[in-house]
Amino acid sequence: MKDEQNNSKILKSRYIPTTEFYSQIIDSLQDYSIFTIDEEFIINSWSSGAAKIFGYETDEIIGKHFDVIFTEEDIKIGIPKNEIDAALKEGRATDNRWHICKDGSKFYAYGLVFPLTGKDGELLGYVKILRDLTERKKSEDAIKKYVKDLEELNTHKESVLAILSHDLRSPLTGIIGAAKYLKSNFSTMEQNDVKEMLELVYKSSTDELNMLDYLVEWARIKYAAEVFSPTKIELVQYVKKVFETLNETAVLNAINLHNEIEENESVFADGKMLLSILQNIVSNAIKHTQTGGNITVSAKRKEDKIIVEIKDSGIGMSKEIQAKLFTPQLKVLASARKENKGAGIGLLLVKGFLEKNGGEIWVESIEGEGSSFYFTLPIDKPLNQIESAEDIQFDESA
Repeated sequence: MKDEQNNSKILKSRYIPTTEFYSQIIDSLQDYSIFTIDEEFIINSWSSGAAKIFGYETDEIIGKHFDVIFTEEDIKIGIPKNEIDAALKEGRATDNRWHICKDGSKFYAYGLVFPLTGKDGELLGYVKILRDLTERKKSEDAIKKYVKDLEELNTHKESVLAILSHDLRSPLTGIIGAAKYLKSNFSTMEQNDVKEMLELVYKSSTDELNMLDYLVEWARIKYAAEVFSPTKIELVQYVKKVFETLNETAVLNAINLHNEIEENESVFADGKMLLSILQNIVSNAIKHTQTGGNITVSAKRKEDKIIVEIKDSGIGMSKEIQAKLFTPQLKVLASARKENKGAGIGLLLVKGFLEKNGGEIWVESIEGEGSSFYFTLPIDKPLNQIESAEDIQFDESA
């Protein structure tokens, strides 16, 4: 009897875990996505952690190609195959990148791929393990953004001071000088000379006010965050408002304005900023388009953003001008002011407003043929938007 009990203990101590036992362990790892693919890169097993992270149930994903979890950009440059090739060559491949869930949302993950071999060393397929690092990625990106914002803030402060001392102070000195001369010599001056000097004072004062208005708006996006109030906006209505405001100027120059934005196309943005963005770009397009030309505003969706195009048939611009268009220096601003009453600051304002709303801007242009300004805005409120440093949270367990 004792011998039988001892034999039983020995057998229990030599218990070899079954495939089901290992499967249960894998399925208990809810923070990890673990799945296998065959030699044709077709998914043939799927853990419960993978179902939780990606949103696909096992019967929905089995039989699908490995590519289904990668972004379009990564697929285009061959990332899935590169991972497999690296795993075969090195025995394993690791990376950090964005992946796509069933509902189209993205998550950032640490990934590991390694070959799966049989008893005789034959290749059976591959194992892919992913850990969701989205929260850590958001925290790291937020820190980088705040560092960049602080650097830009310092640069903007210096630029504002330079403009105040140069582009505002110098003309103001001229206005004061002209007013002083008029005050001292008004009774002895010819009427035409008085009129000419008053026109000069009026024009200089108007230019000064225009520049000051741009500076106030520019400062607002950098220093007055409390006025930032993004909401869901129908894009077509804002384009109509801008066209109504600028229609008289366009008609005088026989320029045709075309609004090709579809009804109910919306963006998530601050209304006043969006109006300023559109007005600045369309206004500049009118200034640089010859008589009888066309300006068209259109939009298309790309993932979670709207891309707006403002296309003109104007004079276009060189590559050198395009490269410096959204990073104007003091000399450029001063020159632009003389020629176009602050257009340089206008584009800087546009860039700042778009960045504040989670968008970006770029231009494509051919000299003599025209320009297309493109900018993006989110369709909906960003789920991972971080408004202040207090919103940053670190995943210490990652």
